[in-house]
Amino acid sequence: QAVHAAILRHRFLIVRAKELRCGPEQSRRFYQEHAGRFFYQRLVEFMASGPMWAYILAHENAVPLWRSLMGPTKVFRARHSDPDSIRGAYGLTDTRNTTHGSDSPASASREIAFFFPEFNEQRWYEEDEPQLRCGQVFYSPEERVHRVLRADEAQVT
Repeated sequence: QAVHAAILRHRFLIVRAKELRCGPEQSRRFYQEHAGRFFYQRLVEFMASGPMWAYILAHENAVPLWRSLMGPTKVFRARHSDPDSIRGAYGLTDTRNTTHGSDSPASASREIAFFFPEFNEQRWYEEDEPQLRCGQVFYSPEERVHRVLRADEAQVT
């Protein structure tokens, strides 16, 4: 709940959100680029250890802004240099540091496809993203996402 609140407080738009649980095999696939590194098994075990929330977030310069909000990967550093960051406030260890964030738009696209295979990123950029830029959006607490207000949904007052 605290991470979700931070997302809203920092004015990210939540395009999609879902609670899920990844098993060990899915976790290994997600972190395959780190296979063979000393922390790989700990990442896989933590990711597979329980339920989590996956998000697609939108914001101008979303990748660097989200990485800044998360804070340093190393929790000790985050607690001392950026205690108000998500990792500074809630991280436990360097591999159990509360959040993950894509390191580039290309990684974000790959990771979105991993967690949200039904999401059509191209169509979203063509249809919804231009409307979001115009401010035609509202937050739905029931769905835990922002939605584009369509013409047929507008209320006449």
